[in-house]
Amino acid sequence: MTTDLDRKQVTGALAGEWEALDRLLSALSPEDWSRPSCLPGWRVTDIVAHLIGTESTLAGEPVPETGVDVTALPHVHNDIAARNERWVTALRGETPAAMLARFRDITSRRAEALAQMSDADFAAPARTPAGQATYGRFMQIRIYDCWMHEQDIRATLGTPGNDDGPAAEAALDEAALAMGYVIGKRAGAPDGSTVLIDLAGPVRRSLTVKVDGRARLVASGGEPPTTTLHLPSTLFMRLCGGRPTTHAPVQVDGDQELGRRVLDNLAFTI
Repeated sequence: MTTDLDRKQVTGALAGEWEALDRLLSALSPEDWSRPSCLPGWRVTDIVAHLIGTESTLAGEPVPETGVDVTALPHVHNDIAARNERWVTALRGETPAAMLARFRDITSRRAEALAQMSDADFAAPARTPAGQATYGRFMQIRIYDCWMHEQDIRATLGTPGNDDGPAAEAALDEAALAMGYVIGKRAGAPDGSTVLIDLAGPVRRSLTVKVDGRARLVASGGEPPTTTLHLPSTLFMRLCGGRPTTHAPVQVDGDQELGRRVLDNLAFTI
């Protein structure tokens, strides 16, 4: 899934994710909005500020200047993080009701803009967090980001949900794209090895990465894998996002050392 993404499928999943977030946020108490999340320095309201800020920027609104040196914060490591933090800082004094209204306004405007976009514009070149690609590719990344942050809020509140369906599937598609890099480069899987990641649900998926000169996703089957990791898709996604986990240990079959290296290096976003 790279440049030839289906516009209606991607934009539908993204709009559906915004609706899921709206339902979740609508049920929060004022105390819930103030709860510290697993993300360094951010409360629930700050996660929402980040989502509002990214979509506002995509809608053409300037990143606010707050007079605060956000680059001095220990969790700000690059320009993208600094832009995110400026939005968070700018919206930090807003009430929960105002934040929910802002979220509804910007996601409504963005959903309308995406619905009116042509296939040609969706496939047009664009700079994305993953480098130069297409606008559609950027929207695929937006599903991943929004869904992951919904799960961050749910983890903070202890209210699991929306862990399958179109947005969860699309978010896992995004994580799958990184597995060649994660297993070949970060985990250092040796040439000739094969790693199978068996996800038991709620999203069921088998991800097979073969290292043969370079590491890449391949169709399942063929020779037995060098190592197999068995884990829920929810745990896999939290590990990919560098989030803390409290789940039971992952079952590793085959090469135990390689399996542990893969698990220790799954985080490709934070």
